[in-house]
Amino acid sequence: MTTPNPVTNSGNFTKYKIAAGILGALVPLAVAVLYFLPGVFRIPGADVKMLPAVNAGLNSLTAVFLMLGYYFIRRGNVARHRAMMGIAFLLGSLFLVSYVAYHSQGIVTKFGGQGLIRGVYYFILLTHILLAAITVGLVLFTLYFALTEQFQKHRRIARWTYPIWLYVSVTGVVVYFMIAPYYT
Repeated sequence: MTTPNPVTNSGNFTKYKIAAGILGALVPLAVAVLYFLPGVFRIPGADVKMLPAVNAGLNSLTAVFLMLGYYFIRRGNVARHRAMMGIAFLLGSLFLVSYVAYHSQGIVTKFGGQGLIRGVYYFILLTHILLAAITVGLVLFTLYFALTEQFQKHRRIARWTYPIWLYVSVTGVVVYFMIAPYYT
């Protein structure tokens, strides 16, 4: 007699889908709160100066593992694809924790560039922020469909999730290097 897998048991599909939807909404909301109410969760004495560089590193690694995951699935190596995407998900999750920790301290850094580079920076930043807000939900639902073995749905949403997530990861690094000279 086999024990049913709780993840693939169709009775559990709904609760995982609801959890993914709630997290997909709460994470961007939490980031918005940190943006519009800087310092609301400030912890006196917390030293987070190194976190922007850590975040850039996490975003860089996430992009690398996303590309490796894509490479492996295009070659039919599902096991390596799954491993690479799992690492990318873990790195992205660590990034979110680190990002929230940094921004919870109410630190605001203004971009000091002038002229054309200022417009380029704000275009990249704006597209990065807008797409990052939807990336959480896309990633969670893509993962949900993979874990529940709904591979047709997984493939359909992954076609959108992959390029958007990769763009957000890469532009996160670009934004960091563009604003890094202005950190105090």
